[in-house]
Amino acid sequence: MNKRVPGSLIALAFVVFMLGFGLGSGSAQRKPAAKPANRPAPSADILSYLPASDGIAVIDVRRLMNETMPRILAADPAKLAAANAEIEKFKTRTGIDPRLFDRVVLGMRYTYPTPNVTKLETVAIARGTFDARALAAAARIAANGKYREEKYRGATILIITVKDQMKLFGVWDIRINELAVCVIDSHSLAIGTIANVHAAIEAGLKGRAGADLAALATRDPNAVIGFGANIPKELMASLNVGNDTIAKDANSIKQAYGSIASTETDVSLMLVARTDSAEAANNLNDTVTGLKQLGGFFVGQMAPPRKALAQSALDNLKITTRGVEVEIRTQVSAANLASVIK
Repeated sequence: MNKRVPGSLIALAFVVFMLGFGLGSGSAQRKPAAKPANRPAPSADILSYLPASDGIAVIDVRRLMNETMPRILAADPAKLAAANAEIEKFKTRTGIDPRLFDRVVLGMRYTYPTPNVTKLETVAIARGTFDARALAAAARIAANGKYREEKYRGATILIITVKDQMKLFGVWDIRINELAVCVIDSHSLAIGTIANVHAAIEAGLKGRAGADLAALATRDPNAVIGFGANIPKELMASLNVGNDTIAKDANSIKQAYGSIASTETDVSLMLVARTDSAEAANNLNDTVTGLKQLGGFFVGQMAPPRKALAQSALDNLKITTRGVEVEIRTQVSAANLASVIK
């Protein structure tokens, strides 16, 4: 976040970011799939293990791994096999099988090591039908002696030495040096850095997660991924947008929330920016609408098949203002998303 980027590109990136983190609206040429049955929101007790957070994400892991990802990769068996191999690799190295999770809740906190850099400190609370203590025991065996244990506030934290590049859920690259794992109840684990697992243990004792962010992250009961986040001034200050007008619009955003959902054929994104006034929301709408109009130029310079994916997202993009909020929705074919998964 320390590079100067033309304002129009930042604003376009703002739209694309929203497309990539949460989706929804339809294509008139595609028959809508049946609406999935409402699923229960994650129980309040799993959210209570989150420490004070700037952002919260709720992931329906079973749907992500059993429905959404197989649909995305169905036309590319090699990528699907590679994703499954990465999940096995994670299980082999850590003893933890993500396929046993029902839901994962992420608590994210912004840190600012330098004025132009923002980093995320993240802890994951994983809940499933597994026996948490048995899973922790499996992690000890998989670590093959490359672990240590630490006691904290009556809890035992297993700290596994990994030092490897891995893929979360078989898709997203992450670098893991040490992974701290702690049983926090019979069916839940806290996973992250040592400091962040400490924070989760403290939260379980005191309850610290912001109810407002939790409510934003769980607004859509049909979401595969839901999220809610505060947008503090420090975060926006670390972005040099290179354009005073766009900077003013961006600085008016106080919170963002949204969701990613999927059907048999499509993946949809919805993102809402909550601003500090109705006037600011209208100005932000104008900025994003202008970017949509310019989007065709950038899409035209992309190489296929990403070009087809971006064009579909742009064609289906809907922007709506309601009071102090700007809502952005779009959807794309699940099969087309395979082009952005490496």
